[in-house]
Amino acid sequence: MSDDTGDDTLVARESVLGIDIGGTKLAAALVSADGTILTGDRIRTPAGGADQVFAALGELIDRVRGDAAPLAVGVGSAGPLDLQHGLVSPVNIPGWRNFPLVDRVRAVAGAVPVTLGMDGHCFALGEYWSGAGRDAKTLLGIVVSTGVGGGLVVDGKPLIGQSGNAAHIGHVVVDQDGEACACGSYGCVEAYASGPRMVARAQRSGWRTDEDVDAEVLAADAAAGDELALAAFDDGAQALAAGIVATAVTVDLTTVVIGGGVAKAGPVLFDPVQAWAKRLAQLPFVTDLTVVPAQLDNAGLLGAAHQAWAALS
Repeated sequence: MSDDTGDDTLVARESVLGIDIGGTKLAAALVSADGTILTGDRIRTPAGGADQVFAALGELIDRVRGDAAPLAVGVGSAGPLDLQHGLVSPVNIPGWRNFPLVDRVRAVAGAVPVTLGMDGHCFALGEYWSGAGRDAKTLLGIVVSTGVGGGLVVDGKPLIGQSGNAAHIGHVVVDQDGEACACGSYGCVEAYASGPRMVARAQRSGWRTDEDVDAEVLAADAAAGDELALAAFDDGAQALAAGIVATAVTVDLTTVVIGGGVAKAGPVLFDPVQAWAKRLAQLPFVTDLTVVPAQLDNAGLLGAAHQAWAALS
């Protein structure tokens, strides 16, 4: 992990343990009260059953923690989540279904508070704490990757909802007669704006039809001026902007931060998102809506740590 300092004087400071769990990586770090990562590491998420995945996470926790005694643990995970019972069923970790993550982490970390949050909520909270969303009164954080996830921070606190699964912006319906979504509905933001869906849409239009390509290739072609690639990004951006504006008028939103692999496309995503948001946001209280790129590579990890610090206050 790029933020690993290895400095014993830093590690000796009071800290919490932040954990970020995803389908491709597991990350953990000791984080101070001011958001400084004292030491951290990450590994690829192993394939296999529930115990195999957790064994890798347990080893990561032990390695990052070392001789330190974190005051609390914050975990961010893909969902759905069952916060009441501390269970997770990440779509991108097939081995974990109703997996008792909080209890298993507590068994490794010791008798300290363990908080659990949706990965999108933690991303938003991390950007609010230390990234592009600092000083925003109300923040929507969006992760655009193989799916589209999100989280809301209102008055400095994550808006999690009664089940802990609020702000699923990827499944805001923006076209009731639209394409089928993996969630079972139709016309969701994710059905148009996720990386794989934009690639598929471009290929249906004749772009690189016989090649095994991904959103990174699509973004490169769009940046080079390919009309089919640009059209796919514009379609995705329109859906994303529609979801953003729907959220903005619901919670009186001021700031949107977008991260994730697809967001690395830069202007080919952000220019049309900003243009569509300006077109769709007509009510006076959302006309100044700000949409900016994420600043942090580890926002989810920092957001999880922020939740752990909040549990101690």
